[in-house]
Amino acid sequence: MLSEDGKLPSEVEQAQEANQQEESNTTEISESTSSEAIQEESPKEDDHIEAIEESNAEDAEDHHNEERHRIPLLDYHSMSLENLVGEFQRLVKNEKIQAIRKHVDEIKNEFDQKFQELLDQKKEEFIQNGGNEIDFRYSSVAKRQFNELFKEYREKRDQYYKNLETQLKANLAHRLELIESLKGLVNVEEDINTTYHNFKDIQAQWKTAGPVPRGEYNNVWRTYHHHIEIFYDFLNLNRELRDLDFKHNLEEKLKLIEKAEALATEENIGKAFHELQTLHKIWKEELGPVDKEKREEIWERFSNATKLIHDKRQEHFANIEKSYEGNLEAKNKISDKILAIANAISDSHKGVQKQIKEIEQLRDQFFKAGKVPSKKNEATWKRFKEATRAFNRAKNKFYKEIKKDQQDNLTKKRALLEIAISLKDSQDWSASTKEMKRIQSEWKKIGHVPRKHSDKIWKEFKAACNHYFDQLHASKNSHQKVELENLKKKEELILKIEKFKTSKDQEKDLETLKSISESWNSVGYVPRNKKNIEDKFNKAFEARLKELGIDPKEAEIIKYENTLDAIKKSENHEYEVKREKSFIKRKIDEEKAEIRQLENNLEFFSNASDDSPLVKDVHNKIEARKEKVDLLKEKLKSLNILSHQFDKENEVDQDESTEE
Repeated sequence: MLSEDGKLPSEVEQAQEANQQEESNTTEISESTSSEAIQEESPKEDDHIEAIEESNAEDAEDHHNEERHRIPLLDYHSMSLENLVGEFQRLVKNEKIQAIRKHVDEIKNEFDQKFQELLDQKKEEFIQNGGNEIDFRYSSVAKRQFNELFKEYREKRDQYYKNLETQLKANLAHRLELIESLKGLVNVEEDINTTYHNFKDIQAQWKTAGPVPRGEYNNVWRTYHHHIEIFYDFLNLNRELRDLDFKHNLEEKLKLIEKAEALATEENIGKAFHELQTLHKIWKEELGPVDKEKREEIWERFSNATKLIHDKRQEHFANIEKSYEGNLEAKNKISDKILAIANAISDSHKGVQKQIKEIEQLRDQFFKAGKVPSKKNEATWKRFKEATRAFNRAKNKFYKEIKKDQQDNLTKKRALLEIAISLKDSQDWSASTKEMKRIQSEWKKIGHVPRKHSDKIWKEFKAACNHYFDQLHASKNSHQKVELENLKKKEELILKIEKFKTSKDQEKDLETLKSISESWNSVGYVPRNKKNIEDKFNKAFEARLKELGIDPKEAEIIKYENTLDAIKKSENHEYEVKREKSFIKRKIDEEKAEIRQLENNLEFFSNASDDSPLVKDVHNKIEARKEKVDLLKEKLKSLNILSHQFDKENEVDQDESTEE
């Protein structure tokens, strides 16, 4: 067996002891001979040889491993989470499980990074919206599908390697047995031809012994070749057989060297490296040693050809890394643009939505920009994540403030909705219509509310307003019909008063006119565009009173008595009294203001004679205004008396209610 350091002291010592027992014409095998035997295969562990041997060791475990070279490594960095899942699924379904390890590792690395970024973003939004970090949960279809695929991949991989491990261990044990048999050939006392035949049989069995664990691959082959060298040195007793093998091996190894040297002109570096692997595999697994004098020479030539391809491959990778510098610069600029947007977040919903689209476009550009130098990958990714997080924090802060404003707006609109609902069945058309129009105007001034409440509260508010105005229009239509009937009645009363003829009985005529006036007041409203009918009636009524010889002031009092009678008959007489009193008081104030203005005007005529027409006109106007004030005061007095009567009646009603 091999020692921990990979050397073979026991085998070397056994070979030396065996050779010391040979005749003098037998070449002595020394430590230098053993080291030379190993040196042909690997004079020193250079990087270019290690790269070949490591790759061949991996391929040697299972010939399907070689398929990994033909499966392209895509630009997983530019793929979305969904596309990564799709590519993962394709590989697991269509490719050998042992050939996709590197592909799966890269896919998993990209998926984990992108999903973590998404998860951090969602968590930050959750916390900024008032949630507790411990309560955060996020469900992702892509993540669930990825986990299921990775579980399937891992189970297939583990089962494959479990089965492979058993076979590899059995193959290793068989190869070690063959090595022991090979070692035994040196000391056996039999015909050299029989020994050589047994040697060839061991070689044939070795070629079909199957793969071994990759960790043992190089050591097993070195041990095997070491003992092959010892056996050939033993064959010094029969140089003819040994020289034939040496010659054959030399010819074949020179062919391999020529092929390796020709690969220097191959433009496809990957293809050249893969073919070089095959040449090394043939060199190691299918061909034996050559004459000592040629060993170092041909190995050095083969090693130099290998180094040339290795160096070109390393240069190729270095150029690729260098080409990534442009991608690095582009990605850093994108991260800077994202950070600039984050530091200048808009103050409007429309503006922020526009910025969100810009960030999405920049994210796409970042992932499509290609790979960056491997040493800069982590820093580049960190810079990008910090920029996007800065934007998300600024965006979430904006919407958190917007949400508070929208919640305040919702409270305001709910208050208006309550008013609308309370008024929707009101029949106080004048006051309610005014209030309805006011709250509709207020509604328009209030900003947005949370989206989940927007449609519902608007529909409720609109329904209440529509219900009220539908009722209002229905009432107007009904009132319009009544008003037209009232118009017809009032036109008949005007015709009646215009045709009235006075008699010699003034008192009787006055009662008739009062009766017509009472009828007029009892009729009710007429269409708004026919309001002038009131003036027409008043002129006709005043004309008839004048014909009866009644003083204008007294006539005005008589007319006003009819107004008082109408108030008494009103269902809401208390309200009508207040409204009429307010109207008269306002008219008194207006007349007094006119009087003061006229009296002030007289000061401009202080030097004029009292007989001046202008002065007389102002005095006449003042007197007329004063008479009007006196008349209004009389009306107000009558209203006060009427109001007092209503108060008395209310007291009597309350007393009767108490007694009951």
